[in-house]
Amino acid sequence: MRLLVVEDEVVLADQLRRALVAEGHAVDAVHDGEEAAHLGETEPYDLIVLDIGLPKRDGLSVLRDWRKAGIDTPVLILTARDGWADRVDGLDAGADDYLPKPFHMAELSARVRALLRRRSGLANPILRAAGVELDTRSGRVLRDGVRVDLTPQELAVLSYLLHNMGRLVSRTELAEHIYQYDGDRDSNTIAVFVTRLRKKLGPDLITTVRGRGYMIDRT
Repeated sequence: MRLLVVEDEVVLADQLRRALVAEGHAVDAVHDGEEAAHLGETEPYDLIVLDIGLPKRDGLSVLRDWRKAGIDTPVLILTARDGWADRVDGLDAGADDYLPKPFHMAELSARVRALLRRRSGLANPILRAAGVELDTRSGRVLRDGVRVDLTPQELAVLSYLLHNMGRLVSRTELAEHIYQYDGDRDSNTIAVFVTRLRKKLGPDLITTVRGRGYMIDRT
């Protein structure tokens, strides 16, 4: 899944980025409200982690503009403000959840996973299809109860397709959601990853619709 982290504290932003990348996400990190506003409007993120106190533009005004523009990407706001009114303002501006600073990285990761599941209409942290299980908390993948090791790219493709079970996903869309902003988004490599996944997880997991894309059926 592809995430945007917006945090003006460079060290914290890098810590967030590293933690989320370690969980298999493609992560872009920016440090001011203007750049955040631009990327949020132009890039297809699955979730945005947004600090409220930002230079150039504050996070709440950026969030309000996204919602006015019809951008419904889930947003987890971070705030160093203790007052309940500030948290209410964030939720009323369109945030899906909030996390006050300081926080434990494990809690942030859990909230991110929950928001991604909610967006996909999923409640269970373990995603299942055709005898395959992906534990979104650990990244562990099982095939008929046996653990299977995947590369980060293979795991990213599998995770996105499982989060979008029952929906046809094009190669271009997959490329946009497994690579970060400055990554090499070659949609042709997606076919290679899908072939590898079929070899490791079984030929019936991923359906190809020629010329249109891939799909994992709901079971």
